[in-house]
Amino acid sequence: MTSVKAIGGGVRAPDGTRLAVYEWGNPAGPEVVLIHGFAQSHLCFMPQIRSALAARYRIVAFDQRGHGASEQPTDPAAYQGSRAWADDIAAVLEAKRLKRPVLAGWSMGGRVIRQYLMVHGDARLAGINFVASQVIEDPSCRGPGAPKRPPDGQTLEEEIEAAIEFADGCYRRKPTAAAFLRVVAYNMRVPAAVRRAIGGWSTEAAPTIVALNKVRVPVLITHGRNDDVVLPGAVDITAKAIPHARQSWFDDCGHSPFAEHPERFNRELMAFVESCQNV
Repeated sequence: MTSVKAIGGGVRAPDGTRLAVYEWGNPAGPEVVLIHGFAQSHLCFMPQIRSALAARYRIVAFDQRGHGASEQPTDPAAYQGSRAWADDIAAVLEAKRLKRPVLAGWSMGGRVIRQYLMVHGDARLAGINFVASQVIEDPSCRGPGAPKRPPDGQTLEEEIEAAIEFADGCYRRKPTAAAFLRVVAYNMRVPAAVRRAIGGWSTEAAPTIVALNKVRVPVLITHGRNDDVVLPGAVDITAKAIPHARQSWFDDCGHSPFAEHPERFNRELMAFVESCQNV
C-alpha cells in the first residue's frame, strides 16, 4: 500500500465559501477528482488515496461546502439552487489548474457533478464516474436507507442516532469498528442545520435529462446490487439519458463500492482513467 501525504489548501467558491482542497500522488499524472457524498468528507476515499492510484495519478479531493474542514454557511440558500455546487467544482478545477480531469462522484457527489454539467458542460472533462448516485432525481430510486431530513427541534441524542443509522446503512460489507468510528466522526461534523438545508435542495428531472443528453465524454456508472440508499434502478434511468455510459455492477455490495470492494473499484477506476486519455 502506498503511503502518501496530502498537500492541503483552501479555495474560495464564487460566493466566498472556503473549500478545503487536498492533493496526492503524481503531479504530472492524469488527473482524478474525487467528490464525496452527503455528510461525508474527503477521508472516505482513503482506500483510493492510499493505493497504487496515487503512484500514477494526480488525485484531488475536497470537502464539500458544509462538510469536513470546509466552511459551513448558515444561509440555507448556500446549499440550494442551480449554481452553488456546480461552481464549487469549477472553482477547484480552476484553482488547481486541472486540464482534463476525470470526475468521480459518490452518491450526492454524483448529483453535484450533474449540477456542474448543467451549468458548465463537459468540455473541460476527460470522463465521469458516477458511483452509487441518483443522478436523475426520481423518487422511486430513493431507498429506505437514504438520509432523512432532520426535523426542527431534533435533540443531540436523536441527531447522533440518525448519523449512526445512516452511516451503517451505507455498507452491506461492514467496515472495521475503527473505520466505522471514523465515518461517524466526520458525519457528525455536518450540523443538523446544514443537513436540513441540503435536504431542501432538488433539481427537476427534465432539465437534468437535457444536460445529460449532451454529455460526450466517457461515462462509467458504478453501483452495488444491494444498495439500500440509492436503489439500483437509478442506473437504468441515468444510462437511458447517457446511452454511451458503461455500467459496472458490484455483487454483495451496498452503497459504498469504493470502500466495500476497494481493490476491484481501484482497478476499474484506473482502467477507466486510462481509457479516457485516448479519447
